Amino acid sequence: MDYYETVMLHYLRADRVIFLNSEYCIQLNEAANPDMSGPHWYCDAVATNFRNKAIFLYEISYSKGLQSLTKRLREWHADWNGLRLALIRDSFLHGDWPIRPWLFVPEEYVPVLLRRLDEIRAGEPLRFLPRITTLEMIQPWRFQSWNRTGEREKPDCIPVEMQS
Repeated sequence: MDYYETVMLHYLRADRVIFLNSEYCIQLNEAANPDMSGPHWYCDAVATNFRNKAIFLYEISYSKGLQSLTKRLREWHADWNGLRLALIRDSFLHGDWPIRPWLFVPEEYVPVLLRRLDEIRAGEPLRFLPRITTLEMIQPWRFQSWNRTGEREKPDCIPVEMQS
C-alpha cells in the first residue's frame, strides 16, 4: 500500500456511513485460489455506503498516463456482470444496490481519465457510472477527520453525474 492509498482510506473512513475492506480481491470464478481460478483483481478498497445504499470500488492513481487504471476499468467494463455477481456472492452484498467505481486521481489528470472512459465506452454506454474525486480534495487538512464536513466542492472539470 502506498502513501496516497492510506490518505484515501483515511478520507473515506472520516464518513462514518462508509464501511471499508481494503486490498479486496474480486474473483470472478469461485475457487480456493484466485491465482488459479481465472480473472481477478485486487481493488484498492471496496466499501458499502449505507447513506446512499451503494457499493463502491475504490481505485487511486497518480501515474501520468493512467495506463494501469485504464486497463483495470477496461477489464471491469468487459466483465461487469460477472464482477457484480462475484461481489454479491463473496461478500453477501445487497444485489439491488448500485456498484460504482470511485476513482481518485490528481486534478490535472481528470481530462485524461475522461478521455480514457470515452475510449472504454467506444460509442456504447459504460456498464458502470464512475465517481471521481481529485487527490487534492482528500488531503487530511481539507476536511474534519470525524465526519468529513467542510470539504470543498469538486472542480468543474468533473462532470456532474460523476461527482456524487
